[in-house]
Amino acid sequence: MAPSGAWIRRYLPLDEPRQRLICFPHAGGSASYYRTLARSLGGTGTETLVVQYPGRQERIAEPAARDVDEILTGAWDELLSALGDGRPFGLFGHSMGTVLAFEAARRLEREGPPPDALFVSAREAPSAAQETDLAARLAEYDDEGLVTELQLLGGLAQELLAYPEMIRIALSWLRADISLLAGYTYRPGPPLRCPVVTLVGDADPHVPADSMRSWRTETDGAFETHVLDGGHFYFDAEERLAEVCKIVDAGLRR
Repeated sequence: MAPSGAWIRRYLPLDEPRQRLICFPHAGGSASYYRTLARSLGGTGTETLVVQYPGRQERIAEPAARDVDEILTGAWDELLSALGDGRPFGLFGHSMGTVLAFEAARRLEREGPPPDALFVSAREAPSAAQETDLAARLAEYDDEGLVTELQLLGGLAQELLAYPEMIRIALSWLRADISLLAGYTYRPGPPLRCPVVTLVGDADPHVPADSMRSWRTETDGAFETHVLDGGHFYFDAEERLAEVCKIVDAGLRR
């Protein structure tokens, strides 16, 4: 991994990337989740940059972020610096990360270089009421309930159950992000100008494929939706990862 600032991780830096993808992790997730995607996208000439939230991995000594604006403001200067050479770029958010990617796209269209595409995965549009409802329900779960939920979603490797300390850390990250989501308020505003591309697994237990069409109203640009085989973490499968790379490459080449 190349040297990075506090907020941005580059797992496969390219000397002359054709385009870039800025990724935002899911609730309870960290930047390293995108390591495999970064390597796969490197073959298309796409350099992947991942936002590392405070309190995760090598930032574990820092307090967790309290809201979306804290993350975007903290990462802002590094993001602008990374995008300063004018190459095409897109934003990618998975699950909770879609909220951050969406708000980053809004802010970039106001204040910085506008993105060439927004890719949103496994979460309906922030304007949908279910967003807040789900976060509020999860906030009431005890540790056992959250572990069960993670297993349902496929977001907890079975072998981790033998390591209580690792489970404790994972749940602390997840609770911090649930609190962040519960406190998020969607603010109506002008639709995005960039295309929006949605992705979802056909067996996602919380996100029906049709619900991703709620993103259509968030852009005046092109809109497309992709339903892939799998659950909430559909692109953990190698064959799905290849499909995601093709979708991202095509979206950015447009």
